Amino acid sequence: MRELVTFFALAFAALLPLINPVGDALIFLGMVGTAPPSVYLSLAKRIAISTTVFMLVIEGMGTAVFKFFGISLPVMQVSGGFVIAAMGWNLLNQSEASATEKKAAIDGSKDYASLDEMVFYPLTFPITAGPGCIVVMVTLSAHASGAGLVPEVAAHAGIVLAVVLLSIAVYFCYGYAPAITARVRPASLHGILRVIAFVLLCIGVQIAWNGAQVLLKALHTS
Repeated sequence: MRELVTFFALAFAALLPLINPVGDALIFLGMVGTAPPSVYLSLAKRIAISTTVFMLVIEGMGTAVFKFFGISLPVMQVSGGFVIAAMGWNLLNQSEASATEKKAAIDGSKDYASLDEMVFYPLTFPITAGPGCIVVMVTLSAHASGAGLVPEVAAHAGIVLAVVLLSIAVYFCYGYAPAITARVRPASLHGILRVIAFVLLCIGVQIAWNGAQVLLKALHTS
């Protein structure tokens, strides 16, 4: 029981600022744009499920997969950081929806098929669960293993519980993102989205730099 509580607390505390359901909901809102509530709820449900499955697969197989392909965590951080930075840059320079697009969204004629294709990439990875989450999950999984059968099962159960609760938070924040921002003026919301996009760009650069520092230190000592 102690291991379950300990690893639940560790996983929840470490993943919450990385997944950041409220902050990422604004990014999600900016990428989806004007759409009916049913579209937001449907996408949010699929993203929450996808996030849960993705994180649990990483927790169970991440270390083995990286070793099989010979990929180090610093390299993954650099690559993932570049991807996140690129997403932030694109969102930062994204123009506002035109009047035609807004009208199409209102009368239901807009094609949302492209949004379905974005459920895993980039809405699940790397927007919701990025390289930082992968590093945390692999690290926690390594620490939870090898402590005996019962403590190991309890530790992994704590990690799983944290992931499920965070995915539920993702569902509610993403699904009701338009309602959350309904009282914000369009001009203010536009500015907030630009700030969030810039923060996303900075997060990507920071993740890439963290990985690059490790690689540069290894190069210097070799």
